[in-house]
Amino acid sequence: MQYDVIVIGAGVAGLYAASHLPKDKKVLIINKRETFKCNSFYAQGGVALSKDTDDIPFHIKDTLEAGAGLCDEEAVKVLSHNSREVIDDLIDSGFKFDSDENGELLYTKEAAHSTSRILHAGGDATGRHMHYFLLKENKHQLLSDARVVDLLIKDGECYGVTVLDHRESRNIYAPNVIIASGGVGSLFEYHTNAPCISADMQGLCLMKGIALEHMEMMQFHPTVYVHSEYAQKLLLTEALRGEGASIEDENGKRFLLDYDPRGELASRDIVSKSIYDYTKKTGLKTYLNLQNFDYNYFMHRFPNIYKNLRDIGFDVPMQRVPISPAFHYAIGGIKSDLKGRVPNVGGLYAIGEVASVRVHGANRLASNSLLEGLVFAREAARDILNNPQTKEILEFEVSDEVMSFKDDKDKKNLLRRIMWENVSIVRTKKGLNEALEQINALLKENIGKLLKFRLLTAKEIVLSALARDKSIGVHTILEESK
Repeated sequence: MQYDVIVIGAGVAGLYAASHLPKDKKVLIINKRETFKCNSFYAQGGVALSKDTDDIPFHIKDTLEAGAGLCDEEAVKVLSHNSREVIDDLIDSGFKFDSDENGELLYTKEAAHSTSRILHAGGDATGRHMHYFLLKENKHQLLSDARVVDLLIKDGECYGVTVLDHRESRNIYAPNVIIASGGVGSLFEYHTNAPCISADMQGLCLMKGIALEHMEMMQFHPTVYVHSEYAQKLLLTEALRGEGASIEDENGKRFLLDYDPRGELASRDIVSKSIYDYTKKTGLKTYLNLQNFDYNYFMHRFPNIYKNLRDIGFDVPMQRVPISPAFHYAIGGIKSDLKGRVPNVGGLYAIGEVASVRVHGANRLASNSLLEGLVFAREAARDILNNPQTKEILEFEVSDEVMSFKDDKDKKNLLRRIMWENVSIVRTKKGLNEALEQINALLKENIGKLLKFRLLTAKEIVLSALARDKSIGVHTILEESK
């Protein structure tokens, strides 16, 4: 079981990285569950890009402003300068973005963007279409229903991974390993992520002494239908507000204008915090009003949202939909450089949502996530090809750790409540310390390795939040009354 490159995760970032590795390279893509169970598949909003050379400085400016001063400007420049290239690469490979009757690309606008620069595919199914296309074009071996439970690291070099495959652990070796496993959604009671996005790799990296950063920066999407029995809630894309949907209370008041003159077009952090604050102060419910849309346009522009809301029983776009913020995107992650390289571990890369390349700062600009996955996936693949590894493969003993115990599921649900109640949209030092105490207590119990991954990641989020005394971007901390 020896390869040239192992890719952990079969979302857009992992698949696009693999697409830039030639067929004569022995590449293995490892996917935890079914291929569609990844955050890429559920990405509705689209993909942002600098439309042309003139737009680059404005895209950079919008991204930096959304990031509230915490972006790495060099990372943002790499993102923006390469954006047109990766999109054109997809188009040249056969991918179809939505276009008008003349075949011209249709650009839309989303919150905090200064111009229309968002491309969509399948209306509100951009991630799904892109993911399916990359899967269809994939030329490398794919191992599904297998999860990585260890990184084989010795003396600052990564030699491969341990996978749990059909309840058996085995080692797979490669001189290059790309982590592209996604975010942390399942840590929170309300989230929009695929159910299997459970912060495994972040926790495993902590166990290996690999640095995470900016883990307090968790983005909450303001418009989510949360009244369902499933952990994954129904996302109502940013594009709805970008094209005229409004947020109002049960009496019809558009209260966001009291918080920001941009109203619904303010950045996600402002809209989410405004909804939280207004609801807490007034006790009124919040709704998304879609009546601005023509029925036929809505049905064709947002076909999946239309179908999902109709199936639940809403007469959209005429009937408004109750909404709440919910966890959506992990801005922080495994520290990596502009080539995706993980510092101090040779042959290890991290890309996409699992990574922190510091391109989003304190708040991700809408639709920059798919773009980040594409740009830095290509950078990582190029770095691997330009710097071939010659290290000798070492043999590692297969770990026989217990992965889970019977009552771990109840503890996972408890953790999700702890994180939602104390470590979500608005935080206090008291709530964070209570969460830390509860997480530390769970870590001392007899738990499986998979739950330990989650708990360690959750603990790192709490510690990062406690280390920041002032609110910035998505991180809001309230001073408690004395």
